[in-house]
Order: sequence, then C-alpha cells, then structure tokens
Amino acid sequence: MQELEERIQSEGTVKEGNVLKVDAFLNHQCDVRLFDRMGAAWAEHFAGKKIDKILTIEASGIGIACVAAQHFGNVPVVFAKKAQSINLDGDQYVTSVYSFTKQKEFPVIVSKKYLNAGEHVLLIDDFLANGKALHGLIGLCREAGASVTGIGIAVEKGFQGGGDALRAEGYDIDSLAIVDAMDPATGEITFRH
Repeated sequence: MQELEERIQSEGTVKEGNVLKVDAFLNHQCDVRLFDRMGAAWAEHFAGKKIDKILTIEASGIGIACVAAQHFGNVPVVFAKKAQSINLDGDQYVTSVYSFTKQKEFPVIVSKKYLNAGEHVLLIDDFLANGKALHGLIGLCREAGASVTGIGIAVEKGFQGGGDALRAEGYDIDSLAIVDAMDPATGEITFRH
C-alpha cells in the first residue's frame, strides 16, 4: 500500500535492535482515515472469503481492527487481553506469546464466549516481526475449533522471517507494507514489492 509506505518513510523512525517507530500515525496516535483505507485494502484482498469475526491482540491492533471491521459487514472484533482481570469471567482460552517490542512474554486470553467452533476468523495486527503473537492467536483459534481465514498486517518486517514462515504454513497474509531492510544509522527504510 503506497500510502502506508510513504507515511513510514516520512514519519517512521528506525531505532537500534530492529525497532521501527510509527507511533505518529499507527500505534500511539491513530490516523483513522488511514486505518479506513487499510481496512478497504484488506476487504479487497479477502473478498469472497467467509469472515465471521476479526481477532486481534491488545493494544495496538484494536483501533485498526475496529475500523477495518466496517469493511467486512461490521463483523465483531474480539481482542485477546494480555493480562487477567476481574472483567474476564467464565472459561477462557489462554496461551502465552513473546513480544518483540516489549522483550518479554505475555499471557494472551480470550473468553470462550467470544471465540467459537466453526467460526471463520480474520487476524489483524499492526506489526508482524517473528510471528510469535500471530502463532499465539492461531493457537487460540485452533483450540476453539475456529479456522483462520486470513491475516491482515499493517507493517511486516520481512527481514525477520515471521511472515515467510506463516506463508510457508499455508496462511494467506496480506501485509500492506513489507519492510525489507532498515538502517538505524541512516534512517533508511526499503520495502519489498
């Protein structure tokens, strides 16, 4: 998606340790119009596929998934929580995932009332690096008896291999911008097309 690549080029910041900061428009301050165009792009890519629900993980995926859902007939958005709370009652699907940006492991929890057998689920997230978060969400879907119809990603760090591994496993991934390389010294970011 040309517009997203241009925003990454103009407003993104490359940090040491393969960190790409895009918090000016994607995961701290949210450009809702951009999210809407991203949702339209995913709707075009996944057109004709049955999607009953969108699943994401808190926190950065929530806004993107909610805006994108409007392009899928207003299907419900469920977000996996990263911490147990008193608001989570009843039976739950639980796994743990390692966060690349936080450099630690988190529990990932979805109430069993909101993820059901036979549902066709679209996973949406802001970043795909090594694929750990997505594997966690895929595991929750598998445990629930739901099938993953596809995966929509805003920014994939192609050089970290998570997307390639998931594609090799047969998942239909639509990453709107795939970063091929980034250099913290120069700030240069190149994209895979």
